[in-house]
Amino acid sequence: MTSRYEGDVLVRELAKDDEPAVLDLLGAALAGGPTGERTQEFFDWKHHDNPFGASPGLVAESPNGAIVAVRLFLRWEFVHQGETVRAVRAVDTATHPLWQGRGLFTELTRDLLERVADDTDLVFNTPNASSLPGYLKLGWREVGKVPIALHPIRPLAFAKGLRELRSGEAEKAPTSTDFARTRGRGAVSSSYASGSSSTAPLPDISELPRATADDSAIRCRFPTVRQFFADPAARNGLEELIGDADSADAALWPDRLRTPLTEAYLRWRYEAAPGLDYRVIAAYRQGTLDGVAFGRPRMRGPLAEFTLSQLLIRPGDRMTARRLLSAAGLSGCDHVATHLTPGSDASRAARYAGYATPPRTGMLMVARPLRPLPAGLDPLTLNSWHLALGDLEVF
Repeated sequence: MTSRYEGDVLVRELAKDDEPAVLDLLGAALAGGPTGERTQEFFDWKHHDNPFGASPGLVAESPNGAIVAVRLFLRWEFVHQGETVRAVRAVDTATHPLWQGRGLFTELTRDLLERVADDTDLVFNTPNASSLPGYLKLGWREVGKVPIALHPIRPLAFAKGLRELRSGEAEKAPTSTDFARTRGRGAVSSSYASGSSSTAPLPDISELPRATADDSAIRCRFPTVRQFFADPAARNGLEELIGDADSADAALWPDRLRTPLTEAYLRWRYEAAPGLDYRVIAAYRQGTLDGVAFGRPRMRGPLAEFTLSQLLIRPGDRMTARRLLSAAGLSGCDHVATHLTPGSDASRAARYAGYATPPRTGMLMVARPLRPLPAGLDPLTLNSWHLALGDLEVF
């Protein structure tokens, strides 16, 4: 089935020629997204160049030929006990304001689920409060809140930003003055690098507003991912590090869903992403790459955040994990945010690098199995997942 009528609109597969209209619709409904502008380059990277496969999508076309609604799933793959679990992430969806209230979100989502069910094991995403009820009505279930660890770097700026957020002063869009505040920052004090705590209370991650797009004014000290992969020094140990990190995850978390680590995936996710200023923190020992972290600076209301998306270390190497996590404090931002699987070497190292996880808080994740899954795997519990923040970021 490639197309059908739903009332007076035609529901059909998204075609290449539809993409300019889809970008306009997404921009009108969801603003500019993580890069500030819905560009064809970003759409191609996200939905066509994905190493897990091109994104399936549907559109609703009005009687006059206009695209009035769109629904896309981002393909993803996890590994569980050595077997591939094929997934999709519910991402870009929008309905034109004049066509809202007619059930198009529900119809497009339900239809697309049926179309991918033959080759997809589960669907997951991290909805906001407004979209959550719609997903629950369609059979999604809450997996839980993925805990987010926070590392305040500049206690006074962090505390001031939290006060503004809690008082409502930060509801306005950040101004050029807000961005300029992050310029020219020096190194953090040794007390925070060594793990002493801030006097500012750590908030629920939901208290922090969604990241804004124009992060260009944050002067990050770390090299870009493109510079890292182009550096001959990085080649000395990179392939082995990726292989060791992936093997360690397979050995430590065989019963959990995890994204397989390959250089192709890392380069697509962090180097090729247009408009997302991903940076690298690298740790070397006697000229050999020992560990690497990928992350990016971004504005969240009045706060400059370094989002630490992915951490790769060799099995059991908590010292390198601590070095990388501490070094993130040199980003020039107010705080670092990351997710580290509880009980992992990295999470243990984080306690000694100034990170703390507020209890009963985090990023809400939902999922829905589409086909029978391997015995013993329950994707509706957090203990069935081994994730990096890069698996869950909104992009």
